[in-house]
Amino acid sequence: MVKSTLQSRLTSTLFVLPYLLSFCAFLLIPILYGLYISFHDFELLSDDHKLVGLDNYIKIFTPGSYLFEQFTTGLWNTVQFVLYSVPLLVVLGLALALLLNQLPKRIRGMFRTFYFMPYAISGSVMAVIWLMMFDTNAGFLNGLLAKLHIDPVAWLTDMPWVWVSLVMTTLWWTIGFNMIIFTNALNEVPEDYYEAASIDGANAWRKFVSITLPSIRPVMLFIIITSTIASFNVYAQPFLLTRGGPGDSTKVLLMNVLDEAFKGKQVGSASAMAIMMAIIIIIVSAVQYRIAYGRKE
Repeated sequence: MVKSTLQSRLTSTLFVLPYLLSFCAFLLIPILYGLYISFHDFELLSDDHKLVGLDNYIKIFTPGSYLFEQFTTGLWNTVQFVLYSVPLLVVLGLALALLLNQLPKRIRGMFRTFYFMPYAISGSVMAVIWLMMFDTNAGFLNGLLAKLHIDPVAWLTDMPWVWVSLVMTTLWWTIGFNMIIFTNALNEVPEDYYEAASIDGANAWRKFVSITLPSIRPVMLFIIITSTIASFNVYAQPFLLTRGGPGDSTKVLLMNVLDEAFKGKQVGSASAMAIMMAIIIIIVSAVQYRIAYGRKE
């Protein structure tokens, strides 16, 4: 009996071990090392990395300092992107899932693949496609506007069109993932609930509010949190499409972190900015969870 228990534990450990090693090598150790670096004057081209304690963090929160400007400007641009993109990613993802479930089963798989395909392409390919779409002189969108006798739009150089362009690109690129998750959640809702509601005379809206939304609540919270985290970590879209312009109006926080690390060669202060960004994401996710489930308590 004891031998059998030991063998079972050993087998379980061996199954978990590859993930545990990967977690330590690619997540835990880099996080701890980044935290270590943030407490040092870690210039990239120097061997002298002296301990500065909380100095890098203090500079981030000192008005007038270079790091303060970099951090607050990047954070504000990132927050704007989160506010513009996350509600659409959640609402349109759910709408597409609901629409998909209304299609005949024989073509449902084709449409699911069609909407999910953009999610599988790389950021560089996404940028090439949308640079051609948004080109001011020869882009598809301005060509379409010209046929409607509407003046061309500088999609990637004028406000607020740069934000419209970035959000449109993000929706096209990533909404397929949310749609698939919502579709699976909707398929798990028992049909008996809807049949009972129909007998009671409930219309489609009442079924949606009273049955669908409560049933997929955990999945919706998951999508809201993951979409928020992904939007906070936005980089490819503004870097490849707008280069942070016009001016610094779309230069998000992650772009400033990488510029500080590799252009400014100041890895210590860049790590401090990244750690603060991670803390903000954790706080926002915790608040979202609390809002979603706080009413039950």
